[in-house]
Amino acid sequence: MAKARSQFVCQQCGASFSKWAGRCENCGEWNSLVEQVVSSGGSSVVDKSAGRGKALKTSSIREAASEAGLERLSTGIDDLDTVLGGGFLVGGVVLVAGQPGIGKSTLLAQVAAHIAKTKSVLYVSGEESVSQVKLRAERLGAADSEKMQLASSNSAEDIAASIQQGGYDLAIVDSVQTISLSEISSAPGSVSQITNSSNVIIRAAKASGTAVILVGHVTKEGSIAGPKILEHLVDVVLNFEGDRYGGFRVVRAQKNRYGSTNEAAIFEMDEQGLRIVKNPSAELLAERQNLDGSIVLATMEGARPLLVEIQALVNPTNFGYPKRTASGFDLNRLNLLVAVLEKRTKLKLADKDIYVNVVGGLKLNDPAADLAVAMAIASASAGRSLDEGAVVFGEIGLGGEVRSATNWQARIKEAKKLGFTYAIAPKVHKDKFIKGVSDMRQALIDYLQ
Repeated sequence: MAKARSQFVCQQCGASFSKWAGRCENCGEWNSLVEQVVSSGGSSVVDKSAGRGKALKTSSIREAASEAGLERLSTGIDDLDTVLGGGFLVGGVVLVAGQPGIGKSTLLAQVAAHIAKTKSVLYVSGEESVSQVKLRAERLGAADSEKMQLASSNSAEDIAASIQQGGYDLAIVDSVQTISLSEISSAPGSVSQITNSSNVIIRAAKASGTAVILVGHVTKEGSIAGPKILEHLVDVVLNFEGDRYGGFRVVRAQKNRYGSTNEAAIFEMDEQGLRIVKNPSAELLAERQNLDGSIVLATMEGARPLLVEIQALVNPTNFGYPKRTASGFDLNRLNLLVAVLEKRTKLKLADKDIYVNVVGGLKLNDPAADLAVAMAIASASAGRSLDEGAVVFGEIGLGGEVRSATNWQARIKEAKKLGFTYAIAPKVHKDKFIKGVSDMRQALIDYLQ
């Protein structure tokens, strides 16, 4: 049998090299060299496989087996099951990504303990020893199950063999950045190792019908570390967001082949691990003080309406260049709203430092948060507060106009449930609860006291 060796192939021009380099010498592209295994004769896997294939066995769409009847593994957490589309699908592969310390391993330990009450579970850690995993399980009160098997390994071949031959219903690999294939010489966490190791484990999952959870790291920018192809390979991508030092943690599906991507599960960490927040709106507003710069926003977290406090602070600039800082809100969007406020109203913000904070550690991606953020800045700048019974939502255009918001009925229903008396919202939404505004200037003049 020919001995395998590796070469580095440019993904842009196809040139091959014996050693890795940061830049391709042929086309000049940076970080495009990926390691590939070839035979000693110099032929690649693709060359050797050419002409060896045989025609596929096909079936009509009526005869094809449906995944609708396949069994799903419930996580024991209703909101998380909803995000997944009903639970973990047999043979499905889920990638869970989040910042270090956010609670990924804690959540998976709780899920594994619940499933292990009735099903067999394999928990493989590439970052911790078996005893360390057991300590976490004991802290969470999940160390009594006989059906949960623990292992510590960094070998993708060994993990794949265990999944394929062990007869497990669920396998958890923590994390994909720590495992490697022995045939590839690059270090764990490199593009080639992540791609090939994931492929081996995914093939084992599909062949054995085992649901697999891969834990992934994230970069400083918040994106999943490693090649983008990893997200394409798996069936579900779950993002774990929030502030690891306090506040709420949100799990939402960035990709889901078996369900919706409009759902979210909101957790809070306590001594017993992560728990679902039953009424996040009430908890987010429990300590609110109705001061200038404080506005209640009716937003959507996936398909769930949520009331959250937007805080703004406006101070004179001391160093010549005004500072803009946002926590939980897009900084570029904040700069745009400040520009619209200056152009369309009489507010002078060019010499002011502006700070915006979303209470609870949440990150807003809702365009309808524009009006609440703009009113919070204007409130802080003018020293005027909004009535306690008001909630705000609406998107702002560059002309200062207030545009319609999606799911506005669900937003006002949540506001009514928590005792608010009216909503400042786009005029196009017709409801007795809504005091409609057509532009931002009207909202500031009519409702800031």
